[in-house]
Amino acid sequence: MNIISNFPLKKYNTFGIEAFAKKFVAVHSVDDLKKVLEENKSEKKFILGGGSNMLLTKDIDALVIHIDLKGKKIIKEDENFVWVESQAGENWHELVLFTINQNFGGLENMSLIPGNVGTTPVQNIGAYGTEIKDTFVSCEAINIDTQEVKTFSKEECNFGYRESIFKHEVKDQFIITSVVFKLTKRNHKINISYGDITAELEKQNIKNPTLKEVSNAVIAIRQSKLPDPKELGNSGSFFKNPIISRNLFNKVKLKFPEIKHYDVSESEVKVPAGWLIEQAGFKGKRFGDAGIHKNQALVLVNYGNATGQEILNVSKEIQKTIFEKYGIHIEAEVNII
Repeated sequence: MNIISNFPLKKYNTFGIEAFAKKFVAVHSVDDLKKVLEENKSEKKFILGGGSNMLLTKDIDALVIHIDLKGKKIIKEDENFVWVESQAGENWHELVLFTINQNFGGLENMSLIPGNVGTTPVQNIGAYGTEIKDTFVSCEAINIDTQEVKTFSKEECNFGYRESIFKHEVKDQFIITSVVFKLTKRNHKINISYGDITAELEKQNIKNPTLKEVSNAVIAIRQSKLPDPKELGNSGSFFKNPIISRNLFNKVKLKFPEIKHYDVSESEVKVPAGWLIEQAGFKGKRFGDAGIHKNQALVLVNYGNATGQEILNVSKEIQKTIFEKYGIHIEAEVNII
């Protein structure tokens, strides 16, 4: 293991922001990780996965530990279900394809989400009506201070909308090293309730889609709306869809009857942040090298040499405008560093 000083992080964050780590090390095994933690107890640490859910606004004055643990396997199965374990450094989309190619159901709606497996429980990632919590069984994590390994059950993770225990109660205390998912082997619960998927399948004249066909539809939708981070720096959806009280929603609807929404409960309503941002006139706008994508208002992009601070300033201007126009606060989904 080689610890490198003043290490460039441009290739390690999907926004492609130019920033440097005071020190950097990549770990390829749990033993390596334990050793790095043990030998650098006094160092301030920053844990880096796929770099897909963060915006770097400055250099990182810490030891950056890049989690590059690889491997995936079936650990258990019965007639109806299979339990798949993936190491934290595996690419998420590659894991999804691995499960689909074996006709294991449950992850197909989350095809092409950027990032690595280890960070998926932190954010409880989701797309098109499914979330990690729907198939999650448990994850193993290492305590940063003691190097002890702990298994977190689904119940212990306290999953919510883009929320988990790892963003709150045990934030910065553990590093996830592997995740176990329970997937279907037959009687798959195909979820095509979202209009975009239905429309894409109709376009392809598919009436009873397979897991692969659902995945392909999701990939086609995402590719039509979302830029490839390798070609245009971005972090996917920058903002969460706000969940507001029905009272507030009713007030907003009086003024903006065309507002899009999804019922969450009797008292709460989810409003698509992308719709709010587009209606406020930001879609496709550019501020120097920072901007909002032309096809998807939820996505902030780096057109080349934008700094993290410039992208953050754009996001704050969007938040301010949305609040002034609708009285709705939209929160960033990405981690601002």
